[in-house]
Amino acid sequence: MSNSTPDIIDIKKIMGMLPHRYPFLLVDRVEEITPGESIRAYKNVTMNEPFFQGHFPGLPVMPGVLIVEALAQAGGIIVLSTDEVDTEDKVFLFTGINKVKFRRPVVPGDKLVLEISDVKRKMHIWKMKCVATVDGEVAAQGEVSAAIVDKESM
Repeated sequence: MSNSTPDIIDIKKIMGMLPHRYPFLLVDRVEEITPGESIRAYKNVTMNEPFFQGHFPGLPVMPGVLIVEALAQAGGIIVLSTDEVDTEDKVFLFTGINKVKFRRPVVPGDKLVLEISDVKRKMHIWKMKCVATVDGEVAAQGEVSAAIVDKESM
């Protein structure tokens, strides 16, 4: 990731960008970002996550759909970090999830690294490649797309 900003985006700034809140805010910090192009962020996975109570009792595994959601939230931060998007009264919603593969379980104590690249925009649709890793091993990978829509149209 070249030309990235040296500024780390902490949880307070993330909460200013994304509408998500506990228990659904799944990005803890951004380590590296090139607005509109790529991002490296992470989610610290702890036993305190509410989904571990039922997924699975005695064998806590982060649900794959939440790993994809964490990747999408990181992708949302890329889009929202650009100057080319008016985000007032708008929301960023999934339009597609493609070629997603899960390679290893994510469990309490893992640092889930979220990397988004190859960001492309066509009108109001954004597409991006996503990889989530733990200790350098791929946990999940695929492509997501999302659209910026008016809150009033929902």
